[in-house]
Amino acid sequence: MSDFTSNFWSVFVTTLTLVGIIACGILLWMAGRKKVMATSDNTTGHVWDEDLVEMNNPLPRWWVWLFVITILFSLGYLAAYPGLGSFSGKLNWTQKGEYDAEMAKARAELEPLYARFASMKPEDIAADPQAHAIGERLFMNNCAQCHGSDARGSKGFPNLADNDWLHGGTPDKIRETLEKGRIGNMPPMAAAVGSAEDVRNLSHYVLSLSGSPHDSLRASLGKSKFGACAACHGMDGKGNQALGAPNLTDDIWLHGWGEAAITAIINNGKVNEMPAQADKLTEAQIGVLASYVWGLSNGKQAAAAR
Repeated sequence: MSDFTSNFWSVFVTTLTLVGIIACGILLWMAGRKKVMATSDNTTGHVWDEDLVEMNNPLPRWWVWLFVITILFSLGYLAAYPGLGSFSGKLNWTQKGEYDAEMAKARAELEPLYARFASMKPEDIAADPQAHAIGERLFMNNCAQCHGSDARGSKGFPNLADNDWLHGGTPDKIRETLEKGRIGNMPPMAAAVGSAEDVRNLSHYVLSLSGSPHDSLRASLGKSKFGACAACHGMDGKGNQALGAPNLTDDIWLHGWGEAAITAIINNGKVNEMPAQADKLTEAQIGVLASYVWGLSNGKQAAAAR
C-alpha cells in the first residue's frame, strides 16, 4: 500500500514526461545538424527493392518549426495545468473544479424555472406538464439506471409505479429518501429460527401469507418459527414502514420468491442501499423529482389534477 501513498509514482511520471519531451528536442536538433554525403543525383546511396532510393532532402522548415512550437506548447501546458505527477499547475485547474463551475452556472440559469414550483404542492407539481417533463428527465439521468426507464425496477430494485412502499409513499417520504438515501438490512436469521428444516418450513409459511404456491404441511410447521420475524414484519406479516420491513402478504417480492429465494434470505440476510441524492441534486430538483416519482404510483390522482 505504501507504493500508492509515497511520492515515487509522482516523480516517475514527472521524470518520464520531461525526458520524453527533451528527447524529442534533442532528436530534432541532431537530425538538423547531421550531414549526409549525397551522390550527384542527390540520393544517399540507399536502395530498396532494386529501384526505391532514398533522397537527401532536408526536413521542411514548416515541419521543423511546427515541431518546435509543439515542444514549447507542451512545456507551457505542463507549467499551467496538472500533468507532472502531483504538481497541480500554476492555474490550479482540476476536473472537479471545472465540473462544479459548470454545474453552478447551469443551476443559476435554471433557478428561475424551479422558482415557480417552490410554492406549489407536490400533487400540483406532479400534475404540471412542464414539471412532469423536468421530473422525467431528472429520473432518466439519476434513477433509471437502477429502477429502469419505466420505473418498474427489477430484482433487488423496487418498482416505483405499483404503490408498494417500504418506507412510505407520501411526497414527503419520497423526498426524504431522495435526500438522505436508505439502507435496508435484513440480518441472517437462521440461528434464531433453528435447523435447516425449520428454515424451509418457515419459508413455506412466508409464502402462505401471500397465497403463493407452498407446501401447506411445511407452512403449518413453520408458523411457530415466524416469531423470529415478527419483530420487524409484524405478527400478521404486513411489515413496518418505520423500519422499512416489507409486507410479506402482498405477493410482491423484491429479491425473488419461492422456497429457494426466501430460504437464502433467511440464511444469509440481505443489505440494500439507495444512495443519497442531496449531493448531486439541488433542493428544488429533488422537490420536482419527488413529485414526479409520487405521480408514477398515483397516476389517476395526478392526471385528475391536470
